[in-house]
Amino acid sequence: MVNINELSFSVITPSFNQAAYLKQTMDSVLSQGIPGLEYVVIDGGSTDGSVELIRSYADRLTGWVSEKDRGQADAVNKGAARTTGKVVGWLNSDDLYLPGAVRKALDYLDAHPDVDAIYGDVLSIDGEGKLINVMRFDQYTAEDLMSFRVISQPGVFFRRSAWERAGGLDISYHYLLDHHLWLRMIQKGKFAYLPEPLAAARFHAAAKNRAHTEDFGKEAYRLTDWMLRDPLTADRAKPIEKQIRGGAAWLDAHYLSDGGEAVKSLKSYVKAFRLFPQRVIEDKNRLALTMLMAVSPNAADRVYRNRAAGRLESLKDYEQYIK
Repeated sequence: MVNINELSFSVITPSFNQAAYLKQTMDSVLSQGIPGLEYVVIDGGSTDGSVELIRSYADRLTGWVSEKDRGQADAVNKGAARTTGKVVGWLNSDDLYLPGAVRKALDYLDAHPDVDAIYGDVLSIDGEGKLINVMRFDQYTAEDLMSFRVISQPGVFFRRSAWERAGGLDISYHYLLDHHLWLRMIQKGKFAYLPEPLAAARFHAAAKNRAHTEDFGKEAYRLTDWMLRDPLTADRAKPIEKQIRGGAAWLDAHYLSDGGEAVKSLKSYVKAFRLFPQRVIEDKNRLALTMLMAVSPNAADRVYRNRAAGRLESLKDYEQYIK
């Protein structure tokens, strides 16, 4: 078992006008049963009742603040500066930790002192908390992450030493800020995959992954340019430049498809295929749906709903995690 004195744990929740989900998020952290857990909530000046909710939890929090900030990255950086735990988790105010997730992360990191960060699978839930998908990953290399094999941020736990080496979050990023951090961490560290669900990410109309689908691709292309020129990453990036550029185009296509921008998505899929065909072939079902969407949105919606119903039937074993 983990010696908690050796592996203390801190959680940071950045929040802005998420009162509808914030209580469930905070409860999921505070119910982890980890002695000495540090938990800070950094609110960006909410006006929807979030502040009153956070204040009602004040005696269970290490600290909290509600003030205007420069975005999510700025809030997480503030939270990291207010905590001291040797292992850190960052959980947005509409996401959840699954029961026992923190214990599993600490146990793994205690048993593997050479590992700087671990990540697990992440459930996708809707605005009402119903299971809609499972994001499963694999053991990725630095080159995989550089090619936009993206892992889900709520399911990542990292050592503070890795955070400090990376220099925290870059506040100029707003959509792939987490991926930028992982890219910097993995250049001088080791990531490990734990093949089980650790967290749940919520997908709802106001979430960035739904409301700003076009902006993810823009930041992927920006990250590509950064990788190819920054001394930290350039030596690894230049030999796989086509793969990186293709991965960025694939990610752009994927998010545009999510946002219903079928024609724009297909243009990015074509670009991705020219550079990194394997990535597009792996995503052939989404590509086919996007092609149908461009011709007949209604037919594409029917196909999507039928697929979703079949997928939900296959996810029954995961329902235990969100009860």
